[in-house]
Amino acid sequence: MNIIPYRKIFLSVSGILVVAGIAAIFIFGFRQGIDLAGGANWEIKFFNASAPEEKAVSAVFNDLLGDKSFSVRKSADDNNLLMRLPDISESDHQNYKKAFEEKFGSFEEVRFENIGSSIGADLRRKSIMAAALVLLGIALYVAWAFRKVSRPISSWKYGLIALLTLFHDVIIPAGIFAVLGNLKGIEIDTNFIVALLVIMGFSVHDTIVVFDRIRENLIVSRGSRKLADIINSSVKETFSRSVNTSLTLFLVLLALILWGPDSLFYFNLTILIGTVIGTYSSIFIASPSLLFFDRKRL
Repeated sequence: MNIIPYRKIFLSVSGILVVAGIAAIFIFGFRQGIDLAGGANWEIKFFNASAPEEKAVSAVFNDLLGDKSFSVRKSADDNNLLMRLPDISESDHQNYKKAFEEKFGSFEEVRFENIGSSIGADLRRKSIMAAALVLLGIALYVAWAFRKVSRPISSWKYGLIALLTLFHDVIIPAGIFAVLGNLKGIEIDTNFIVALLVIMGFSVHDTIVVFDRIRENLIVSRGSRKLADIINSSVKETFSRSVNTSLTLFLVLLALILWGPDSLFYFNLTILIGTVIGTYSSIFIASPSLLFFDRKRL
């Protein structure tokens, strides 16, 4: 297996995906869940008949909420109504229940979750800070871990490449969810942030495994081999381990997506996408990128 001659193809494919992900985020943005943007999720179930039509429910909310934004949709079994509302008080919640009972008859309240906009803004700020600190910590750790290998590449450049690889692994699933939010109304929440952090941890672990083997081979060769040859042999030596580890996680996540709880579907899907992208980047992106910093080059 010789990946070096094809590195420009691998990097070009990743570049296109990253640019597409960034474009999707800027064009579509994210549909934020209530834990990030604030608001209420209200789900009710009708026993004796199917849930009323969405237009009829929307008409009631138009009277109750006026110009405030809201959304209404039926569940898959057609008996539940799933409603997204602005931040409302408990007294308003009870008034809405009474109005619904008068209009549509009796029902069971399955869940009602309400988060204030200030709490949502605080969670959003802390999530961004957590992601930034994780990226910084990983870059510093990689630079420190490779401090004894400064030839032919400085140790801090390993950290820089790991950081760029993590950006690649996170921005692609983020772009996919920006598109899903625009097409399917999928919302991101704190679970999505946690999934991105999990992707970062898994991806950097896989990247460091390959980098560590490159470091060992550099020390053994003592400058007698070209960096391109060392990278190729190191990737070959760690290829089976990386793929098998990722495949194990992939199968577990696939099982959770197919048979796990619906509430964790998009959480598991995010990690699944990130696992595939992270495995690809650690083998075909991170390692060949070292050549751009080789003082001798090819």
